[in-house]
Amino acid sequence: MRRFAILFVVILVGLFAFELTPPGQALVVPWTGLVADASAGLIRAFDGDAYSAGKSLFSRKTGFGVTIEAGCNGVEAMLVLLAGILAFPAPWKLKVIGLAIGAVAIQALNLVRIVSLFYLGQWDAQWFEWAHLYIWQSLIMLDALIVWLLWIRAIPRPQEPPLPHPAQPAAAA
Repeated sequence: MRRFAILFVVILVGLFAFELTPPGQALVVPWTGLVADASAGLIRAFDGDAYSAGKSLFSRKTGFGVTIEAGCNGVEAMLVLLAGILAFPAPWKLKVIGLAIGAVAIQALNLVRIVSLFYLGQWDAQWFEWAHLYIWQSLIMLDALIVWLLWIRAIPRPQEPPLPHPAQPAAAA
């Protein structure tokens, strides 16, 4: 357990530090634009009202807009999941599967988050702020934790050597 905790913290600090560097931002900034595009596409599929420009999402009808900043693009939750999966002792194949499924789960919930905040912001600014700062921040990280816990439960446990049968004497060393 200690090994996992130390490894988790080291990996997480390294990932967050990398995210802040120019090469990290070269990955995060385009990703955030893709999240804005996907959010606008999802809204247009149902209502036809949204468009994106860079990392911002706007309503053509109301002029309301939101900008997807760091912490709102799902990257931090994916980094927490990545650190948890990498730190846990499991075969690499299972780690890759867990990361792929986890990234999809986190980003799907993040799209729901952005779309809901987009509509909530047009309805009431105070509720928007409250939901943005308190509800959704927690739910995205909770999503990463739940995905990690489900992944841990799904991976096979290492086989322990069988205990000697009570009627058989233990082997001499």
